[in-house]
Amino acid sequence: MKRVLIAVDDSKGSIRAVETLIDLFSTTNLAVTLVYVQKVLGQSLIGEGMVMGPEMDTLREALQGTEYKEALDVRADKIMVHYHKMLEKAGITDINCMVKVGHPAEEILSGAEESEAELIIIGSRGKRTHDFLLGSVSREVANGSSIPVLLTK
Repeated sequence: MKRVLIAVDDSKGSIRAVETLIDLFSTTNLAVTLVYVQKVLGQSLIGEGMVMGPEMDTLREALQGTEYKEALDVRADKIMVHYHKMLEKAGITDINCMVKVGHPAEEILSGAEESEAELIIIGSRGKRTHDFLLGSVSREVANGSSIPVLLTK
């Protein structure tokens, strides 16, 4: 295995996903892609899968140059820097960062394809508390992936 994608956010599940990668693969020559999906409009329409395709493209364009988008970018940068440092400290130096906007599961799967990942590592639950045992994003990624998915707790 040479290429791994880790889906990250500011949850404990993401910290555990990165720790799992470090525990399992830190002694190997590995290319790691960190993917963070910006959640536009909080947990509203995107979380419910109602904003898709052309509507999402229009929303992305409308956000460009706004203070809201700048705030999202600052948050994404902080998250990426945090995980990048964790990986570097463990001796992993081939790290690529992707920040995407859209439906989290779709963007994670798209990022895995773009980076030619051979494995996706994702926390089994994010910040949502209404999904029992397995978060909806991790479930969608696991069900929609054509490559192995490692779910961490």
